[in-house]
Amino acid sequence: MLLRLGRRLRAIDAGSGLTPAELSVLGAVVRGGPIRPSELARCEGINPTTLSRLLAHLVDEGALCRQDDPTDGRGALVSVTARGRRLHHHLRAARARALCEHVARLPASQQRAISAALPALEALIGLLDGSAR
Repeated sequence: MLLRLGRRLRAIDAGSGLTPAELSVLGAVVRGGPIRPSELARCEGINPTTLSRLLAHLVDEGALCRQDDPTDGRGALVSVTARGRRLHHHLRAARARALCEHVARLPASQQRAISAALPALEALIGLLDGSAR
């Protein structure tokens, strides 16, 4: 059920020109950047070669930029650009609008049930995030 919901919401992202993996990387950098690519690969659970390709496309699209790590001249940091932040914000807002519009069409009892389930889903996400590390 949650997978189907995710697929429906990802359909909103289709017009962005970015893949779901690229959007996930963009979101991770928006939330936690600037970040080293190695740390980003670990957080996203993808291999560094795949991440390198994703980052190259996101940099080419103007959503992310690379810069030298000021604390370690051998490393680099990835950060979000203004364009990337706007894109991320736009897509999050579009998903939120779609959810709100559809949830509003449910009976009040189902709306309350969804609201009551949110803390448990957040806790589950926290557990899953903790197990990925």
